[in-house]
Amino acid sequence: MQYLYILKSSIDGKLYIGCTNDLKKRLKLHNSKKVDSTKYRSPLKLIYYEAYLNKKDAFEREKFYKSGWGRKHVKKILANYFYSQKI
Repeated sequence: MQYLYILKSSIDGKLYIGCTNDLKKRLKLHNSKKVDSTKYRSPLKLIYYEAYLNKKDAFEREKFYKSGWGRKHVKKILANYFYSQKI
């Protein structure tokens, strides 16, 4: 399986979008500060993921979520999560 995942930083509240074939291991790497792009933003919380059978499909979805329309889509599908964080 391939996983597209979204993490939220507890430090700055920003999102990180990535792909992996081992979600648990990748989350541990992020939170142990071994991933350059997130090492100053940990701890990170997994807030969303999608599973794919094909690696290319997962990476295409990652590309979409990193686009302007994709970020709007993320805010839409996780609207209740983001709303509950403001309360």
